[in-house]
Parts: sequence; C-alpha cells; structure tokens
Amino acid sequence: MTRYKIILNPTAGKGNGLKVRPDIEAALKKYNLDFDVDLTGYPEHATELAIKAAEEGFDVVVAAGGDGTANEVINGLMKYKQTHKKYPTLAVIPVGRGNDFAFGMGVPTGVQESCDLLAAGPKTRIDIGRITGGAYPQGLYFGNGVGVGFDAVVGFVAAKSSLSGIVSYLVAALKTIFIFYKAPLVDIVTDNKTFQISSLLISTMNGTRMGGSFMFAPDAKPNDGVFDLCIVRSVPQSKILGLIMKVMKGTQAADAAVSSVQSTKVVVRAIQGTLPVHADGVTICEEGTGEVAIEILPKELEIITRLSE
Repeated sequence: MTRYKIILNPTAGKGNGLKVRPDIEAALKKYNLDFDVDLTGYPEHATELAIKAAEEGFDVVVAAGGDGTANEVINGLMKYKQTHKKYPTLAVIPVGRGNDFAFGMGVPTGVQESCDLLAAGPKTRIDIGRITGGAYPQGLYFGNGVGVGFDAVVGFVAAKSSLSGIVSYLVAALKTIFIFYKAPLVDIVTDNKTFQISSLLISTMNGTRMGGSFMFAPDAKPNDGVFDLCIVRSVPQSKILGLIMKVMKGTQAADAAVSSVQSTKVVVRAIQGTLPVHADGVTICEEGTGEVAIEILPKELEIITRLSE
C-alpha cells in the first residue's frame, strides 16, 4: 500500500496551514490513504523532514504549504536523490499565499481538489532548477523560478506585509515602483546570446507564474528541459505600472522593452548596481554585487500532477 508523508507548514498562508489541517486529513481519510502528518517548526525543517521520510521508505512526500514549503521539500528530495536510486514521488497540497509552484505544475489550489488529485495519483517527471551564488554558494534547488531585480524586491516587500494572497503582491508591486526603479547594469549570459543591459527584471522560469498573479512565462512547460526567461529592460518609472499590467495578463512579450528567451543555463552578473535575487521566494541575496548561475536539470523529480509528459 502506498505510504504518504504529509509535511505541513502550519504558518503557511498567514496561518492557513494549521487552519486547514482537519480538512486535509478528512479528505485523505475519505480515500483510505495510508498517511502520516509532520508539522514544520523552523526554516528548512521541511527539507529535513523530506529526507527523513525518504529514509523511512515513504512512497510519496507531500508539501502542504506555500512555495517556500514546496521548495524545501524539493531540496530534501534532491539531496536524498544524490546518493539513492529509489526516492519518493513529490506531491503538493497548496495552502500558502501565492501557490505559484502548484499552479505551474498543474495542481489545483483547493484543498479538496488537490487531495482528489493526490488520491488519483497521475504522475509525470518535471525539470528542477539549481541556482548558485549569494547566500547559497553550494547551490539551491528550485521548482518554479528565479527572480532578479524588480520582482525579487516585490517578494521581499510582500513577505513583510500583513496582507495575504494576491493582494499582498499587488500592493508590494506598487510600493516597489518607488523603491526599485533604477535598473542595474548587468551581463546576462544564456545558451545562445549575451545581453549587457540595464535590466529592470530577469525572471528565469520553470513554471509560469510568480507573485500569485504575474505571468512571466505563460507558455513555459516544466518538463521541456529549458527555462523560459522574461528579461525587461530599463523603462521610465511612469511606464512600470503599465508593464506590470501586461505581465499579469501574460501579454508582455509584445512590448519593446521585453525579451523572451529560452535557455538551459543562465548567468547574471552585476556590472553597476546590485542584484536582489530570490528562488521560489527564498532570498538568495538582497543586494548582491557578484553573480548568480542558474542551470536546469531535466526531468529530475516525479510529481503527482495533471500535467502530461
């Protein structure tokens, strides 16, 4: 019988994780699943719990939380995978604020619907990214994407907000227009092209969305072996809001300030100014002055999802 380890972040979604625990357990009991629940208690605890679950022979490890919880579980499974041939399948019950990883991986956002999917168990393999630099010179794995510049600052501001959900990101975006509108001069090296530009933001996406509503890569596929990049050149402060609206609709590719690129590797280096960087919402650096290197690892993890091969 399949064994499921549920790693639940009780603080996800401003406390929503703990609130919905009874709903999760009721939904899983309805399907007579063999599951066990562990609560996270501190940063990177979900990584430790994922490794422990793999060591104990659980077949499926479920990240019940937001994008940060999913990222920690991914890092736990990837670390375990380095030294073991057999490792658990990843699954997600999204109960956080943005739930961007779940969205991009074809996992429904409702508790009941995501538990229905978990019980049904359709699987596919997805690509995983790895970023090196900043606070993670040894590297950090990610599932959804990396934000450099404006969108990273939006995430930092949203994390300090008392608001929740998409509203927190929208308010943070408006605030960030006045905090971070002077774009740094950067080198961006991809597989086939090198840019040296003043760049407002560089989003390197495995999924499609960040910040709960910003469609940086509406056509991205998390199992095609390449990242989808959204590179936005420096624009006047007065035009940033208009660009934000385009990104929310996923129509920014037609804008003259935007370059859409696919690549398996990305290096971003600061020439003038600093690089605020996050990966799946995890802070890589707030004011980095060096470089970050990003690579894709094709079809590294199996996940329960509606996506097809």
